[in-house]
Amino acid sequence: MRCPALNELPPAPPGRSGWPWTEESPQISVAMTESQPLPKISIVTPSYNQAQFLEETIRSVLLQGYPNLEYTIIDGGSKDGSVDIIRKYEQWLSYWVSEPDNGQSDAINKGWSLAKGEILAWLNSDDTYEINALKTVAAFLTNQDDVDMVYGDCNIINEDSIFEKKCPAIDFDLGSLVCNIWFIPQQASFIRRKVLKSVGEVSTDLHLVMDWELWLRIVMNEFKIRYLRHTLANFRIWVNAKTSSQSVRSGEEKIAVLNNLFGTLAFLPKINPFKNKAYSNVHRFAGTAYFGNNYRKKALLHLLLSIRYYPSRLREGDIIKMLIISLIGRSLVRRLKDGIHICRGVLGYSIY
Repeated sequence: MRCPALNELPPAPPGRSGWPWTEESPQISVAMTESQPLPKISIVTPSYNQAQFLEETIRSVLLQGYPNLEYTIIDGGSKDGSVDIIRKYEQWLSYWVSEPDNGQSDAINKGWSLAKGEILAWLNSDDTYEINALKTVAAFLTNQDDVDMVYGDCNIINEDSIFEKKCPAIDFDLGSLVCNIWFIPQQASFIRRKVLKSVGEVSTDLHLVMDWELWLRIVMNEFKIRYLRHTLANFRIWVNAKTSSQSVRSGEEKIAVLNNLFGTLAFLPKINPFKNKAYSNVHRFAGTAYFGNNYRKKALLHLLLSIRYYPSRLREGDIIKMLIISLIGRSLVRRLKDGIHICRGVLGYSIY
């Protein structure tokens, strides 16, 4: 299918303007595609009860001006009006369904199993592509036959689609990937079909870090990942996003991924140098998540493990603060601080 023009789509809702409401990517001409055929790109949007963002996501895909697009929406049986939004755009979709599933990973795999494209990606229903993203990716991969997966930069946007900050990625680095130093934005990542045929699809055992685990499988199987210095997508961070609301589960999933990775003998020579830092990082993440959710004992356990793997963590002020509070509780810390202030006042020392 080709991407529709702006005037072919339903009008933007009142009060909506700019990309992708009243602006569109330039259509790629037929002459350009005849001189250099563009690969089919298959995009899957997994969705569940995200009606407030879904239409913006859909339009950011359809208004790419790309002439060889396959777009599928796999909805998990939403009851919030999402289906009505999907139906508004169904004539431009390759396929859509709304039915109960086993979560986001299952929905992605369901969509990819139907895909015919040479390049595959998924775009969550609260994120968006930037103008000309697909054209940029297709041109890069067409000219870089040896690259198996490409990722670009993304912007951080809020609940109201207002730009918060740029979130630039970095050149691919194995150590950074293994150590879970975030630098490959899922929203801005595109993979050749042959890669997924070889390494398999998204792990349905994971619901929050399935992208990281997939990237690890890709690189461990000798496929080439490259960074494209171009802003391709917008990553929405808001209070009910899974990334924000399920940090404890995310921490446990990260530990499970590392356990599996370092339990694979074939990979060990490549990744052993990163083991201590990797485990320290994920235990620090888990400890911080448990601390933020007032699970003091579990927070303490993970923070101590983080230090055990990487003792220099003891120089990090926030780690020390969380350790102390996890050991003795917030109320006692406050009483100790009040006592210190009183003593300083009585002794005539400045309390500032």
